[in-house]
Amino acid sequence: MGASWSALLIAVVGVAGTLGAALLTQVRADRTKRMELRAAADQRREERDHAEELLRAEQALQGQRESLERRRACYITLNTAARQYLTEMTNHLHALARGEDVAASLENLEAARVAYRESYAESQMIVPDVVSRPSSAAKARLNAAYGKLRKYAADPAAHAAELGTMEAELHQDVWPYVGAMKKAMRADLGVEN
Repeated sequence: MGASWSALLIAVVGVAGTLGAALLTQVRADRTKRMELRAAADQRREERDHAEELLRAEQALQGQRESLERRRACYITLNTAARQYLTEMTNHLHALARGEDVAASLENLEAARVAYRESYAESQMIVPDVVSRPSSAAKARLNAAYGKLRKYAADPAAHAAELGTMEAELHQDVWPYVGAMKKAMRADLGVEN
């Protein structure tokens, strides 16, 4: 009886060992599979996070490009309008001095003034402070020159001496401010001066 119990015990231990080994192998395989799935999920999450980061960086870069292009277009319009406004002031001044076709030169001056005001108003919404300050100074000089010109134009005979010196005033008192505005715009765009 002792030997049969021993044989039975050995058989039970052998069967339990075989079943236990299979169970242990399955548990380890399941744990390995879970670790592989977790690693794959972590890898996918890292790749997704990296892709999102790249997308955000590309969107930021695209935003910077669009902002630069908006400012560039605004600067071109504002610079052109300011220069045209000043040119039309000079043309009107010459027309007053010669006494010829003042109405047409005044009409051109007013059209240039309106175009400048519109481009300046747009620029106030777009340009940074580093450009806004010189453009505001140029606007003040342009408006002051326009005010003088209109005053002189109202009675050219009474202001003949002032009309004679006004062109020099435009070149000395206004053009430098328009030039400073252009220089600030170019610096903001990264154009070498």
